[in-house]
Amino acid sequence: MLRTHNLGELNLENINENVTLSGWVQKSRDLGGMTFIDLRDRYGITQLVFNLETNSDLCLQARKLGREFVIQVSGRVIERSSKNKNIFTGEIEIEVNKLIILNPSKTPPFTIETNSDGGDELKMKYRYLDIRREPIKENLILRHKVSACTREYLNQEGFIEVETPYLIKSTPEGARDFIVPSRMNSQQFYALPQSPQTFKQLLMVAGMDKYYQIVKCFRDEDLRSDRQPEFTQIDCEMSFIEQEDILNTFEGLTRHILKKIKDVNIDKFPRMTYDTAMELYGSDKPDIRFEMKFVDLTNDCKGNDFIVFDKAEFIVGINVKEGSKFSRKEIDKLVDYVKSPQVGSSGLIYCKFNDDGTSKSSVDKFFDEKSRKKWAEQALCEKGDLLLIMSGEKEKTRKAMSALRLHMAELLNLRNPEEFAPLWVIDFPLLEWNEEANRYNAMHHPFTSPKKEDITKLENDPAAVRANAYDLVLNGNEIGGGSIRIHDKKLQKLMLKHLGFTDEQAQNQFGFLTEAFEYGAPPHGGVAFGFDRLCAILGGSESIRDFIAFPKNNSGRDIMIDSPSSIDRAQLDELNIKLK
Repeated sequence: MLRTHNLGELNLENINENVTLSGWVQKSRDLGGMTFIDLRDRYGITQLVFNLETNSDLCLQARKLGREFVIQVSGRVIERSSKNKNIFTGEIEIEVNKLIILNPSKTPPFTIETNSDGGDELKMKYRYLDIRREPIKENLILRHKVSACTREYLNQEGFIEVETPYLIKSTPEGARDFIVPSRMNSQQFYALPQSPQTFKQLLMVAGMDKYYQIVKCFRDEDLRSDRQPEFTQIDCEMSFIEQEDILNTFEGLTRHILKKIKDVNIDKFPRMTYDTAMELYGSDKPDIRFEMKFVDLTNDCKGNDFIVFDKAEFIVGINVKEGSKFSRKEIDKLVDYVKSPQVGSSGLIYCKFNDDGTSKSSVDKFFDEKSRKKWAEQALCEKGDLLLIMSGEKEKTRKAMSALRLHMAELLNLRNPEEFAPLWVIDFPLLEWNEEANRYNAMHHPFTSPKKEDITKLENDPAAVRANAYDLVLNGNEIGGGSIRIHDKKLQKLMLKHLGFTDEQAQNQFGFLTEAFEYGAPPHGGVAFGFDRLCAILGGSESIRDFIAFPKNNSGRDIMIDSPSSIDRAQLDELNIKLK
C-alpha cells in the first residue's frame, strides 16, 4: 500500500505517529519559512507542513507542486497551532520528511473546489475532475448508500436479485426504444429495455415469488433535468399479493431508506385517488408539504359580464396565505410567469384581502365587494391573504395553475428539501386517448390490471375504467410506480384489443408472455422506483445529473468521450447497414 492511513482519519490520538499518506494537492500556501499543503483524497483533507529552516530542499520541492499533483508523503503527526474545527483532521498536521511525486498534473480547466468556476458543459467534458469536487463526490457516495440500504431491506424481506437481459425485443408502447443491430441475424434488431417488465412477470410465472433488481433502463426521449437516456430503477415484483401488500412493503422500503440516509421517521403515507389529486392540485404528483389546494370558482365567477370568465369552461383559484403583501410589481411578474411558454396561460386574476378587512381585485369593474366576499368564503381566505385565479379549458387551466402553485411555493420558501412528505396516488385511469393515433394507449403499460369492478366497462366505456395502479410521490416527484398485473390470458387479449393490437400483432409482440400465462401464472404485481430521482431528492436537488457518475447532456451526448459517434465503414458493412 502507498499509504498507512487515508486523509480523513488522523486526529489527536495519532500524535507522534509516523505515517505515509497519498493524494492530490488541493492547495498550497507559502508563509515565509513555512509551506502548507492541503492534501485531498476521497475521505477528506489533511494539512502537510514543510519547514524551510529544518529541510530547505524538501520545502523548495514542495513549493514546485501544482494543483492536483498526485504525491506521496511520509512524516510525523503533530498538533496544529491554528486548528480547523470544520474538518475531522483539523487539529493535526503532518511534519513531512519525505516527498515523492507519483504523477504531475496539468492545470485543471476549473477549480476543484466546492464552489467551482467552471460551467456545466466544461465540467461534463472533464467529469473525472468534477467528481473530485466535494459535492459530486458526496452525491455518488449517497447513491452508493441508497443502493446498499435498498438491498439490505429487500434481502431481509425475502426478495431475490435476478439480472434480466439488456438485448431484448422492441415493443411499440411507451417511449422510443434504443435499437441495436444484430450482426449474426441480418436485418434484425435488438432493443435496449425501457424496463424489465415482461421478464419480471415471467419470473413470477417461474415461481421466484419475490424479485428485485437495481437495473439500467433506456428510453430514447427528449431530455430535461430529471431525465437521462439511460437511467436506473429499483425494479420489484411479488406473487400472491394484492395492492395493499405492495403499498405496505414499499412504504417499508421508503421508511428504511429515509431513516438510514436522512435519520427521518415517516409515520403516514396518505392515499389519494388520481381524480382527487387532479381536482385539488392539477397534478398526479402533488407536493403536499404545503397547502394552496385548488378551489373551483366556476359557479361563483360567471354571469357578471366579464367575458373571460363567462366563456371559460373552468375557473380555479388558490389561496396564498399572507400574500396580500405582494406588491403590484411582484404580481405583474406572476402574470408574466403564467404567460411564459412553459406555463402557457393567457393571464391571471388576483384579489387581495387586506388586513383592514377590505378587498381589492384586478377585476373590480365586474365584481363588487359582495362577490369578492363570496370568493373568500369559497377559498377560505382571511385578512392578509391573496387569491390567484385562472380560467379557460379545464385540463390546460389545471396544468397552468399547478405550475403557478409550485412557483408560489418556491417564492415563499415552502418547499423545504429537508422535509419529506410521501403520498400514494391510486386509481389511475387504465387508458388514455391518443388523438394522433385515434386510439387508446395504456396509461401505465399493457399489462396493468383493471379494477375488478370496472372490467365490464372495457367494451362500452373504456375511458371510465380505473387501473389497479399506484404511484409513490415524494415532495412533488414521482419516485415509484407500479400495478397489479393481468395474469389471465383472456383478459390480456382483451386489453391488447382495446389498445389497437390485432390478434397477429399481439401474438408477434407478446405471444411469449401470453403463452406463459397458460402454464399457471400466479396473481402478481410490482413497482419500480426511479433510483436516480430518489437519490436527487435525498440529496436536496431537483436535477438527477449530479447523482450519476457519467451523465449525458441535454442533447443526449456524452461530451467527455464524444458519444454517440460515427463508426467504421467495415462495421456498418458487417451489420448490413447502409447510410444515405
